[in-house]
Amino acid sequence: QVQLKESGGGLVQTGGSLRLSCAASGRDLNTYAMAWFRQVPGKEREFVAAIGFDGGTYYESFESERFIISRDNAKNTVALQMNNLKPEDTAIYYCAAAKRGVVAPEASMYQYWGQGTQVTVSS
Repeated sequence: QVQLKESGGGLVQTGGSLRLSCAASGRDLNTYAMAWFRQVPGKEREFVAAIGFDGGTYYESFESERFIISRDNAKNTVALQMNNLKPEDTAIYYCAAAKRGVVAPEASMYQYWGQGTQVTVSS
């Protein structure tokens, strides 16, 4: 059973940075695609960024220059570095894993999900 656990969320001021981390357990996810999504209460879950088994990345356009996704296969982790944060980035951020190792923005492509970590950006 794959388990994903996010960490690194918190409260930050506009323009600040946060680094989210997702630790996987239960199996080696080196061949999986990993992704970050976010969700605001009352709205649909939104794709943020994904990284394939080969290290290829894909970003949603709104943060392609502010967010950086990376993975450490030796540690079975994936990270999301978020810079120049804005109040509209406030959301619960979720880590996800897909058996299909190539990147995809659709939430339905991901079989495993963490419970999320809250990111709040104050104005």
